[in-house]
Amino acid sequence: MTEGTQWRRNLFVCVGGSFTTIVAMTMLIPYLPLFVEQLGVHDRASVLRWSGIAYSATFFTAALTAPVWGALGDRFGRKAMLIRASLGMAIVMSCIGLAQNIWQLVGLRLLTGLLGGYASGSTILVAAQTPKHRSAWALGVLSGGVMAGNIVGPLFGGFAPELVGVRVTFFVAGGLIFLTFLATTTLLHEDRKPPRATNQPAGRTWSQLPQPTIVAMLLVTSSLLLFATMSVEPTITVFVQELMHGSGHASFGAGVVMALGAAGSIASAPRLGRLGDRIGHLTVVTGSLFVAGVLLLAQAASPNVAVLAILRLLMGAALGGLMPALTAAIRHRVPDRVVGRVLGLSVSAQYVGQVTGPLMGGYVGAHLGLRPVFVITAVVLLAVAVADTTLIGRRPAAAGRS
Repeated sequence: MTEGTQWRRNLFVCVGGSFTTIVAMTMLIPYLPLFVEQLGVHDRASVLRWSGIAYSATFFTAALTAPVWGALGDRFGRKAMLIRASLGMAIVMSCIGLAQNIWQLVGLRLLTGLLGGYASGSTILVAAQTPKHRSAWALGVLSGGVMAGNIVGPLFGGFAPELVGVRVTFFVAGGLIFLTFLATTTLLHEDRKPPRATNQPAGRTWSQLPQPTIVAMLLVTSSLLLFATMSVEPTITVFVQELMHGSGHASFGAGVVMALGAAGSIASAPRLGRLGDRIGHLTVVTGSLFVAGVLLLAQAASPNVAVLAILRLLMGAALGGLMPALTAAIRHRVPDRVVGRVLGLSVSAQYVGQVTGPLMGGYVGAHLGLRPVFVITAVVLLAVAVADTTLIGRRPAAAGRS
């Protein structure tokens, strides 16, 4: 197989594997409270509390270990990390179906985050192996697969327990991830290059970066992007209910609104990635941040669900190319010998945003109202856009257009 087609096959495997693992990971969202009840928690407040703990446990350990797996990928190969993640997730996900109490569930969810990370590992491999002039497009395609998994997973989880039972769905999820393990082992090929010798200690990653200030700002942008995205998500259903004046179909309306946002991201991610490859990734990042911020301000003033749905679709399209462009911009500023470590830090930054965003959104929504959540989130995105624009204006001429 030629080098020109090898990266495309790797991309195909990573997109399929990321889609499958995300489906398996998110299909439990609709029935997680039901499973918590089956494990002996019956008080409604306790069910909600333990469901939140169990769900966020995976993100907590994933945030802690992402840089570690990235560094090990630099040393032992990124394919090895994907094999480890897929096999580990397949085993742990199946074991969740055997959990007998809430503590075992939380422990296994912690272990899932510790051993997992297939999608983030795929991002690192694709970023490292794809030709630089096609990197943002490839990462956009990969992002589309992840977003598709986030849509299909909860939909599948909505009816699967009624067909086969709650516990069996975990074995189905484990089986899906095991198929990813087989595909990764047999189809993915990594052309490893031995790390170049360096006199600097391996732990001094930052000192090996030619543009550390820009990379640091890009990591902050990654975190705040997920912070802004996730801060709004918990309030959508209640906001739709408010716009529908308490209608009993609020949950269906919220599902449509969320799906439209994800659909916009899926459609735009490869296109914005291709645009970033042509005009510069940081230009796409700042432009998308500005557009998303303005659309969030408009959502705060939404008079009805139809307007909100259209604005969420447009915002999803604006956000779709952001993470691929950010990843590509970081990749272009990081030497090959430390790319896994730095992209691992990027993944950790994103998890921090995923954990803190909903906390802020829930607090502001409870104390100030729902519309201020959109306004505050918009201010965050616009502030980041201004900071990144200032950074672009000051970047060295040698940095190029990326």
